[in-house]
Amino acid sequence: MQGRTCLVTGANTGIGRATAVRLARGGAHVLLACRSAERTQPVLDEIAALPGADAGTGTATFVPLDLADLDAVRTTAAEVLDRLGPDGRLDLLVNNAGVAGAKGVTAQGFELTFGVGHLGHFLLTTLLLDKLVASAPARVVNLSSKAHFGAKGIDFEAVRQPTRSPAGLVEYQVAKLCNVLFTIELARRLPADADVTTCAVHPGVIGSDIWRQVPWPIRPAMTLFMGSVDTGATRVLRGALDPDLTGTTGTYLDRGRPKAPSAVATPDLAAQLWKQSEIWVE
Repeated sequence: MQGRTCLVTGANTGIGRATAVRLARGGAHVLLACRSAERTQPVLDEIAALPGADAGTGTATFVPLDLADLDAVRTTAAEVLDRLGPDGRLDLLVNNAGVAGAKGVTAQGFELTFGVGHLGHFLLTTLLLDKLVASAPARVVNLSSKAHFGAKGIDFEAVRQPTRSPAGLVEYQVAKLCNVLFTIELARRLPADADVTTCAVHPGVIGSDIWRQVPWPIRPAMTLFMGSVDTGATRVLRGALDPDLTGTTGTYLDRGRPKAPSAVATPDLAAQLWKQSEIWVE
């Protein structure tokens, strides 16, 4: 990863934090795109304290990002491009941030889990796409979940309304389906010679802070037997770095292994979601 620049959303905690630290350990400069500078500072400190700082260990900087506000996403993308400059590279984008069990709407009135998990990342990725293409070979890794198999489709009206289900599970399943669909359509839309690999990753059922909105005592019982964030990061990094995945763009990875996604994740639905998302972020 020497000389490479990576952006990880939601890098202040959980899988995102573990992924960012390991990318920096490998020599990358990592942009930690998070809502809170204060909550991201411990990650910056951890990376700065990595052994071998003078012999190949990478660096990290904080970038403010609020995926629940599309205007804020535009500001973040502009700031990233300004920092990188015309000759700078963006080799890897890891769309990691998300919420589960949360309720409400985004600043623009979208269901919260959908707005953060899909629409904010859709806008961020499309705004940074030219830079990724110019930096090729590059990759886009979208964190999904096997929970997407539970989604029966996308109700395009429901995603414009507050969370309806009691625990937000239905909305979470839809958001994770959208991550897979976005990956499929992004791969289709990229020029054949772009050399940008995309994949959607189910990292395993991981006991990370994504479940922080689930109320006590359900949360500790639910996360007791889940995998570690380091295990999740290992599977994300396979999607980010494994040379065997080059040329297999649009792949869904289940715990590091290519797998067919849900039958609902069709190219037609992927194209419909993309077109609707373009309208919504205008």
